[in-house]
Amino acid sequence: MWRTILRPFGVVSSLGILLGAICFFTALSPSLVPRSGLLQGVLAGCCFAAGYGIGVLIASLWKWLELPVPRVDIHRGIYFGALAIGAILIIAALILAAGWQNDVHRAMGLPPVESVRPFTISSVALVVAAILLAIGRLFRRAARTVSSRLAGHLPQKIAILAGVLAALALFNFIGSEVILGQSFKLFDKTYARVDATISDDTIAPADPLKTGSSASLLDWNTLGAEGRKFILATPDAEQISAITNRPALEPLRVYIGMGSAEDADTRAQLALNEAIRIGAFERKVLVLATPTGTGWMDPSAHFPLETLLDGDVATIGVQYSYLPSWLSLLAVPEYGSESARAVFLALHDYWEALPADSRPQLYLFGLSLGAMNTDLSYDYYDIVDAPPNGVFMAGPPFTSRSWNQITHDRDAGSPAWLPTFRDGKVVRFMNQKGVPDHGTAWADTRILYLQYASDGIMFFSPSLIWQRPQWLDQPHGPDVSPKLRWFPVVTFLQVGFDLLTATSTPRGHGHVYDGGDYMEGWNAILKTERPPEERQRLREAMKAQDL
Repeated sequence: MWRTILRPFGVVSSLGILLGAICFFTALSPSLVPRSGLLQGVLAGCCFAAGYGIGVLIASLWKWLELPVPRVDIHRGIYFGALAIGAILIIAALILAAGWQNDVHRAMGLPPVESVRPFTISSVALVVAAILLAIGRLFRRAARTVSSRLAGHLPQKIAILAGVLAALALFNFIGSEVILGQSFKLFDKTYARVDATISDDTIAPADPLKTGSSASLLDWNTLGAEGRKFILATPDAEQISAITNRPALEPLRVYIGMGSAEDADTRAQLALNEAIRIGAFERKVLVLATPTGTGWMDPSAHFPLETLLDGDVATIGVQYSYLPSWLSLLAVPEYGSESARAVFLALHDYWEALPADSRPQLYLFGLSLGAMNTDLSYDYYDIVDAPPNGVFMAGPPFTSRSWNQITHDRDAGSPAWLPTFRDGKVVRFMNQKGVPDHGTAWADTRILYLQYASDGIMFFSPSLIWQRPQWLDQPHGPDVSPKLRWFPVVTFLQVGFDLLTATSTPRGHGHVYDGGDYMEGWNAILKTERPPEERQRLREAMKAQDL
């Protein structure tokens, strides 16, 4: 009788159910950014499947090692006990989920939610978990098929191991070459069309000092969608003067699209030639700004820069991709660093050859993937004779070279989410609270990082699977829930989802950097020292423009 009753559930792992439910429970606990019920359901389903898979793996290894197993009657009790505990954990998580989400909302100053839609979470999680478990069972069947074919030729354990390795190779090929490969091709074609689209309100400028005009070396149609937006969004002198109450110039902007030339070196040379043509090296400040993956230049960063300098600045950007940053990082990570380095070498060499007393101050800027590529654009030997005046980087992704090294080597006692490095003599970090006063003089060449503790793009890491991150040491960052805890595997998936949704947060949190914070950063690194009342007018002007 018991065999008949349990036969449909015979393939269900008791340990898998228990670990899956634990992972479901912890998946709904606070993470870095707020999530909708739908997204919570997807995450919870992934975490349940991960926990179940780990349970099955442990049970399989136990059996493979021929370790003792409980009797049938004891196993039956364990099964129903795991089922009951799992149900309690899942129900408890759905009850507590709204409070946990409100902890994240409070940390970001958002209004509380009345409900996180528990039925949406549970139904979506059920579908996602079922799909992932079905894939897992296909994997197991493939491994068993191979091992059964080899069983007559190899010892049993070796045959099983060979079956698992063969299944891994097969699924890796399907996942990377078939699914991901075809997806990247589709994304590439889609974003290429978007980049080439020209809307009716993006007419080529008439001003000869603007890139894409009839006097420009660049054709307007080759700048790409983000390049055209960047050029047309240039503030005029009157707009700047209304904020500063001082005379102003119209800032100069140069942008080179991917369609402007075939390779990075040619695009870099075009950027230099266009900069020379419009008199960029005659301005007080020259900024080499590396775009994000799509070619986007954040107006929240450039408007305060140009206003603080009364328009006496030229900004140069060169596109290297039209894919979103995360796709560009996965598909063609070398393109951004190659482009940034080519641009730096071309313009820095020309700038260095100018008389030191008459050339502009040189600054480098990058946001997100642009920050990582800005860091890769130069090395010590490039700048030892003529270093730039400053480097400003916002939200560098977790793979960034120098950011990781500096954070690891930070001064003792400083938090990983806002480090102090060698007393802030050269490198400093800032967040929503501004640039901390280190009590020491800042060097002539200044390096500044703007980062938010809730930015999953910065704080994600594969090591989250097995290791608690140092950015979770107490106290947490100002916009991170104090109830956020590390759980093996689950936190990896949570922050992975936070990475993908980091731009869905309110401005000033996650990966959405606020114009007011950019302003404070530029004010510090440029040494402009504008009075508080002027910075407040600039802050209000940016708020009116949603910057």
